[in-house]
Amino acid sequence: MPNYRRRYRTGATYFFSMVTYRRRHLFDNEENVDRLRSAFRQTLEEHPFEIEAAVILPDHTHQLWKLPLGDSDFSRRAGRAKALFTKSLPEHRISAEPSRAKHRESDVWQRRFWEHEIRDADDFKAHLNYIHYNPVKHGYVTCPHLWPWSSFRKWVALGQYSLDWLCVCNGRQVVLPEFPQVDEEFGE
Repeated sequence: MPNYRRRYRTGATYFFSMVTYRRRHLFDNEENVDRLRSAFRQTLEEHPFEIEAAVILPDHTHQLWKLPLGDSDFSRRAGRAKALFTKSLPEHRISAEPSRAKHRESDVWQRRFWEHEIRDADDFKAHLNYIHYNPVKHGYVTCPHLWPWSSFRKWVALGQYSLDWLCVCNGRQVVLPEFPQVDEEFGE
């Protein structure tokens, strides 16, 4: 097993990826997307932090979180949101697989999550772009503005993007920005 250590830093901003177990398409319907959003709302109430950007795809979610000063426990927040979502499912049950049953895990989420501490403004922008382009990368839509479960429109309103950012509607040609090495590290 690799000797991976998470870096906990108070008040830091992190990029997260959380993946469903065996990449099961749980978020391909609005009910489950609403359940996930509700799980994060409750987690935010219990353990405040800011979700600065997010995208929900059928089998995973990417998010940018800003932790409050004096608090570095992103693992508690990630675990709590995953547990709340799992418990909200009508078919929620403990896995029959021995290694998962031993830890009282369901067949909803992969055991872990992937995080990356944002280093600077350029790193933030690269991960923000990655989040908002991800539905296009996976072939769910042709343009970022077409994906309904994304913070893209929030960032358009904030002036970070134009509504036609990387849009190929009407035959437009686009040049993709540099994206972080998430693909290799995260396994996409």
